[in-house]
Formats: sequence, C-alpha cells, structure tokens
Amino acid sequence: MFKTRIIVLALYVLLGVSFAFTQSGTQTAAPPQGQQQERKTSEPYTGDLSIFDAPGRDEKLQINRVMGILGIESGKNVADIGAGSGWFTVRAAKRVGAEGKVFAVDINPDAISHIQGRAQQEHLANVNAILSKPDDPLLSPDSIDAVLLLKTYHEVAHPVELLHNLRPALRTGAKVGVIDRNGNGENHGIGKDVVIREAQDAGYRLLKQYDFVKDGMDYFLVFTPAK
Repeated sequence: MFKTRIIVLALYVLLGVSFAFTQSGTQTAAPPQGQQQERKTSEPYTGDLSIFDAPGRDEKLQINRVMGILGIESGKNVADIGAGSGWFTVRAAKRVGAEGKVFAVDINPDAISHIQGRAQQEHLANVNAILSKPDDPLLSPDSIDAVLLLKTYHEVAHPVELLHNLRPALRTGAKVGVIDRNGNGENHGIGKDVVIREAQDAGYRLLKQYDFVKDGMDYFLVFTPAK
C-alpha cells in the first residue's frame, strides 16, 4: 500500500509538471525567429542634420535611379523611414507630385520638426512627417507603394519587428529598399547578409541587390513581402 501511494504521488507530480509546461506553451508566443538573439546596433544619430545635405550626394547615390528601381513615380505613396533631415523625402515628394504622398518617418522629434519646416519652406504639401516608435513606423494599412531606409537600418535595434509592423501598410507589389554599408552593427554599418536574413525572418523576399550606390554606401537591397 505504501509503494502504491508513492507511485500515485509520483504520477500526480509528473502530470502537474507536464500541465505546467503545456500551459506555459499556450500562453507565451515565441518571438519572431530573427529577434530571438539581440545584435549590435549603432546609436541613432542626433547631431547636425545638415550633414545629410552634402553637395553632390544625388549623383553619388544615383538617387533618381534608386527611385526608378523602387517604382517611385507620379501618384505613388512613399515612406522614408529614418528620414533624418528629409533629404530623400523632398526628392521623393517632387517625384510623386501632388497626386502622391511621402511619409517622413523618424523617432527623433527634432528631425520631425526640421522636416515639417523644410516641407513648408519648399511648398511641398504632399509631405507628412510621422514621429514613430523604434519598432513601428505607425503607417496606415494599405497606404504605401515604396519604402526606403537610407543609411538607417544599422540603427534599428529590432529590425525584424519593425519590418513585421511595416507589412500591413504595404500595398500589393510594394517594394522596400535598404541602402547601407557593411559593418558590425555598432560602427554605423551592418552586413548585407544580416539584412537579408532579418528581412526573410520578417516575411520578405529579396528581389534584387545592387552595388552602384556610393557616398560611403556599399549596397542597395530591394525586398517585397513574401506571399
């Protein structure tokens, strides 16, 4: 009888442990695959925004070619994530015209104020500045045709989450461009292969990669949401 009680007690303990693991598994969702391990990132830039408007940058980055590849044309809606001084924002705004819109997204309130003033000064009524969250661009669903992260991706601490939260805003056929330089994450650069892997973890597929951009940049990657 004593042995029987011990066996029954042991079964209750085992069942209790098993139940606890089962409950835990149903209540806690696993994080996105690419976010299970933190990686190094650079501190977001908070200095003089005028450095982004250096003369000759249009030619070095071949920005018109970049916009052509991303399908940025009259009437399209564009998101400039990590907009900074609004250097790309104003160029995209002029390209999409009055029928299109450009959403300048940044986590820095000073950058947002700068872009609002710049858009007013340059009479660009199609620019909307958005003070976003680090892991969410706060864009409306089904509102964006093209996205560019220019010299920004290496500053994103949770890139998979950011890209995941971006997806609902993308229209069918939308393209997402990343221009950056190779680095270790904390030296204002991030490896191209890291970006590709993280984008895939967030549900994107690589369409094309280019190396024609200059101005200290090493690569231009173009993604679209995977079906």
